[in-house]
Amino acid sequence: MRDRLAKIYDNIGLPRIIIISFFLFMLIIAGPLGLNVQALLGDAIRRWAMYGILVLAMVPAVQSGIGLNFGISLGIVAGLLGATFTIEMGLTNPVQSIILAMSIALALGSLLGIGYGILLNRVKGSEMTVSTYVGFSIIAFMNMVWLSLPFKSGELIWPLGGQGMRNTISLASSFGGVFNNILDFTVGIRDGVPYFVTGNDNYGLYIPTGLILFFLFSCFMVWLFMRSKAGMAMSAAGANPAFTKASGINVNRMSILGTAISTALAGVGIIIYAQSYGFLQLYNAPLMMGFHSVAAVLIGGASISRAKISHVIIGAFLFQGILAVALPVANKVLPEGNLSDVIRIIISNGIILYALSKTKGGAK
Repeated sequence: MRDRLAKIYDNIGLPRIIIISFFLFMLIIAGPLGLNVQALLGDAIRRWAMYGILVLAMVPAVQSGIGLNFGISLGIVAGLLGATFTIEMGLTNPVQSIILAMSIALALGSLLGIGYGILLNRVKGSEMTVSTYVGFSIIAFMNMVWLSLPFKSGELIWPLGGQGMRNTISLASSFGGVFNNILDFTVGIRDGVPYFVTGNDNYGLYIPTGLILFFLFSCFMVWLFMRSKAGMAMSAAGANPAFTKASGINVNRMSILGTAISTALAGVGIIIYAQSYGFLQLYNAPLMMGFHSVAAVLIGGASISRAKISHVIIGAFLFQGILAVALPVANKVLPEGNLSDVIRIIISNGIILYALSKTKGGAK
């Protein structure tokens, strides 16, 4: 019995035990502080599904051997370009709009990912350093691009002759909430009576069914790919390049494949995130999304050499769940000042710092 408990403890790991305990503690004290625990859990579930594909983008990158892909900002840029092009075209059908936006994101993300993969093949051994530089650089470069794109739509550009794109662009007239609104419902207890309503009543436990199903479907597709011939070759190239090369597999090509898939997934991920949030955010808004995705997959149990779908599902929920619950609790405890922002920074950056300090060895 003791050996079994020890094995479970080793598999879960002390950091995740602490994180899970912290999350549960925040939920326990939320009620006595006057917060709606049902609504907090609903927000955690929504954030888990809306951010999940960005975390999923880490799996092919890690498995192909490039490690934690801080450079998914390339894919995020591809997704933002796809979304803005779609809005510029003036499509009013939300389903057509999001399909077009994701198609553009996949195409641009794949092309950028191929070029990015070629670059990483030339700097083997320094992939994480280069990917971090690329991630920050592309956002800085796009700050200039957003100011110079010749878009005409009033939803995209500043009014009254202002130059460049808006910082925040509403998706209400295009594809805002498309997946969230598919079969969504709210369950909960009000005045001691259980109830069920369609849509979001902003009180009970909200379940965005379509959003969750799309995230899980994306996980399933990546899971299937990782078990295909190409996926297994890619994982083998990442785990043991010398042996894989001796087996006749082009290791560099597998690395490019993993990078392209990772970047393309990030392009779709930012569109799913934006449609749930209801807005596109340009300029420096996506700057830290790569770091948050890295933090989430590491919480789930991944390392720089191994990542699985289960790591994505668990890590995304814990990371976003803590942010969804801890920040309202912090605001209740100390309503004055900007403590919630400080806590968010401490949690996200602290997780990343811990994970990067454990980059030796692989996940069990």
